[in-house]
Amino acid sequence: MTADRRTVLRTTVKLAALTAAGGLLAACGDTGRRRTDPGAFAVRPGTMDPSGTVDPAWAGGEGPASPEPAATATATGTAAAAATPPPAAATTPPPAPPVLPPLAAGTPVEVAYGPRTGRNVALTFHGSGDPALATALLEIAERRGVGLTVMVVGSWLDQQPQMARRILDGGHELGNHTQNHQNISTMAPDRARAEIAQCAERLQRLTGSIGRWFRPSAAQYATPMVREQAKAVGYEHVLSFDVDPRDYADPNAAELQRRVLGSVRGGSVVALHLGHRCTVDALPGILDGLGRAGLTPVTASRLCA
Repeated sequence: MTADRRTVLRTTVKLAALTAAGGLLAACGDTGRRRTDPGAFAVRPGTMDPSGTVDPAWAGGEGPASPEPAATATATGTAAAAATPPPAAATTPPPAPPVLPPLAAGTPVEVAYGPRTGRNVALTFHGSGDPALATALLEIAERRGVGLTVMVVGSWLDQQPQMARRILDGGHELGNHTQNHQNISTMAPDRARAEIAQCAERLQRLTGSIGRWFRPSAAQYATPMVREQAKAVGYEHVLSFDVDPRDYADPNAAELQRRVLGSVRGGSVVALHLGHRCTVDALPGILDGLGRAGLTPVTASRLCA
């Protein structure tokens, strides 16, 4: 064999070895994620409003859970880390966190409604779905000078990260509605905490804050276990609701308006959804009806301020 031929063979072998090593390094890359744990808060169970009135048992729901994701999240978040967008470049300044009003003294851990003696109500929205429909709904509210509260699903932010700032920049409020919108009440505690923490991480990265409110997925009220896991991630308050017009079932606009306006009263927290055409079509009539009833829609933080 000539010297030139031996040189070519040696070069080919080296290139093959380098290629194989690169594949091994990629397969063994670090997929772990850190979770924010700002500290513990005292939990006071129950769903009382600031006046101390206990809400009666309510047989409503929060809409169906989302289909089980292909990769189940774990307590360390390793299963979901591969889908997590890379962090912003070191030269990019972090976003300024939104400024929220302080809550009134005595605001309970779980808020199902605000003060019944007031005339404010909160329109809250499950945050996922077609971003065009979401934007259309936000624009309707903004033209009326109305602030909404969007309880966002973390997997939606992975697909539509621009919506986080779009919601805040319109004068609305963002909260945490878990990463994948599974039935959090039936999860093991470590998995429930991962669902909350992964959405919190996305909110922190995109907005500079994890938000004030957490809302359990596929449930109206949080179980003691879920409240404990939310507290561990940094959420002092859970946001429930007392009016569920079931817009996720796509009634027509007139029927949806009837359901909302027939149930809402001072202090109510209404559970609605982005991404549904009927909700976009019904919102102008809902806002008109609230005005005729002397009710003012505000963000959840304003309701409890």
